[in-house]
Amino acid sequence: MPITIHPMEAADWTAVSQIYADGIATGEATFETAVPAWETWTNGHLPNCRFVARSEAGEVVGWAALSPVSSRCVYAGVAEVSVYVAPSAWGQGVGKRLLQTLVDSAEAEGIWTLQAGIFPENEASVKLHERYGFRVVGRRERLGQQNGRWRDVLFLERRSQKVGT
Repeated sequence: MPITIHPMEAADWTAVSQIYADGIATGEATFETAVPAWETWTNGHLPNCRFVARSEAGEVVGWAALSPVSSRCVYAGVAEVSVYVAPSAWGQGVGKRLLQTLVDSAEAEGIWTLQAGIFPENEASVKLHERYGFRVVGRRERLGQQNGRWRDVLFLERRSQKVGT
């Protein structure tokens, strides 16, 4: 699928929030149960590391963003990755383009470690992250409940070879 990657803007939120809601509905993307309001979401994510993927027709078909893992200055170079793709665009390389853009943007911003928490059952997401240098560093057993079911979460990280070496 021919796509272009653009910085996310507030005007993209309607499409982004629908893709996020679709991810929540799968039960395999996040513990979240509802999409937050734009103000809540934007305040929790880094302003320079958020992107949307657009189809040739200009439709938003995916998004990616980084959120800080801590407000402590020692962790200023560590961020958590989120990548979501519209179901209509699954398997078409959108996630690859978004994650590569996010990795490049993170390094340009001085971020040396990216981390992700992924349900083990979400094999496509695990494989995508591993393709871009993430490695599983642990399995957090029974980390939380989702619909009354305990869920494990794989903890993945990617250390930059350019920043923080």
